[in-house]
Amino acid sequence: MDEKENYHHGIISENRKTLNLSGIKDVLSFDEETLLLDTVMGRMTVRGENLHIKDFQTETGEFVAEGRIHAIIYLSDAKTGGFFSKLLR
Repeated sequence: MDEKENYHHGIISENRKTLNLSGIKDVLSFDEETLLLDTVMGRMTVRGENLHIKDFQTETGEFVAEGRIHAIIYLSDAKTGGFFSKLLR
């Protein structure tokens, strides 16, 4: 069975100030303006202001962040290479 089928992935945003996510596998990087998350549906970027992680339950994949949320972006699963990646093949 595909790993993505084993977990539920959900997003709840409350007044663009609180973000409740499910299906989060890992926090790859974070600062006050950007969160980079690994989800069961691929990588996700959250952009905003004064972002901070309020809670992350690694066992269940439940994640809560607070701050001013401007964008939630899923990154493409396709691996595209630029000029240098083609040159170094």
